[in-house]
Amino acid sequence: MTDYIQISTAIDSEEGAQKIADRLVSARLAACVHIAGPIKSTYWWQGQMERAQEWVCTAKTRQALYSQVEQAIRAIHPYEEPEILATPILTGSQSYLDWIAAETIKP
Repeated sequence: MTDYIQISTAIDSEEGAQKIADRLVSARLAACVHIAGPIKSTYWWQGQMERAQEWVCTAKTRQALYSQVEQAIRAIHPYEEPEILATPILTGSQSYLDWIAAETIKP
């Protein structure tokens, strides 16, 4: 398994996305968080099809920090069930991966 992951979550405001990014980076749970949006989402929620405008946060971090990142997102996310998905980084520039490791806390 890879030591590095990207964690994404979608949220209903740019301000909320920035709060998540600030929380993760300031706590050194992520070396970097990109914010993209607005995007349009279509999804099922409680038996109804919904549409929403959202912003996506993508955090670059280490696999060992996943649980702490999830807890930090859940603590400030307004959704009843937020999207929190981790994708392994299979390969990348070794110097960039070293930077991720250097800028995140050691669990």
